[in-house]
Amino acid sequence: MLSRRRYTHIYYLCSMNNKPHIVVEPTADGSATLFVKELDEHYHSVKGALTEAEHIYRDCAFLQRSDGTPLRLLEVGFGTGLNAVVTAMVADAQHPVHYISLEKYPVDEQLLSTLAYDTQVDKELLQAIHAAEWNTPVAITPHFTLEKRQADYLTDALPQGIDIVYFDAFAPEKQPEMWSEEAFARLYNTLNKGAVLTTYCAKGHIRRLFASLGLTVERLPGPIGGKREILRATRTE
Repeated sequence: MLSRRRYTHIYYLCSMNNKPHIVVEPTADGSATLFVKELDEHYHSVKGALTEAEHIYRDCAFLQRSDGTPLRLLEVGFGTGLNAVVTAMVADAQHPVHYISLEKYPVDEQLLSTLAYDTQVDKELLQAIHAAEWNTPVAITPHFTLEKRQADYLTDALPQGIDIVYFDAFAPEKQPEMWSEEAFARLYNTLNKGAVLTTYCAKGHIRRLFASLGLTVERLPGPIGGKREILRATRTE
């Protein structure tokens, strides 16, 4: 378990340019998360950042596709790179992936180094993911290619032919525009048949919105000790 004392410092990211004030905080499973003071919002679940990444995204989406077909995965919200590294750790000949992650405001490298994820995940993979150049595909392993795009999910062109979506934006109450019908309709048009989307948000209006777009929606059990339910939506037509 990581010490709470280790995460007491406040880091100011280019405050002269009105970038957010971010605090590093521990979560219940011993992994760290970031807290954005202006939004009153965490990057990950306070019930367990690593547990959330493994259960909601890796296990309920990525590992469901295991036929060896190369996959195109779109992550909405690169954040700390935690979802990327837990996916890279299981990418192999049965799970090859081109991992495309969108992030409008990349986290400062100095701040990322304080999260201490390298004590809980593959250190070399984590370092390679954080060091990877932005806006170009980088082969992290023979089976995991990372493409970090500094982009606005709402206005910039989205990649096409997507098989998996990790939808990890801030909560609908904090960034409602990210969860709008217009935004999801745009995302829907990027999906291949059989594509799956997972998210931590299981609110009724989000389930109904997914269904109205033609997605088949499942409510799945949430991570141990965390949210009771999560959502997985599949393009079946």
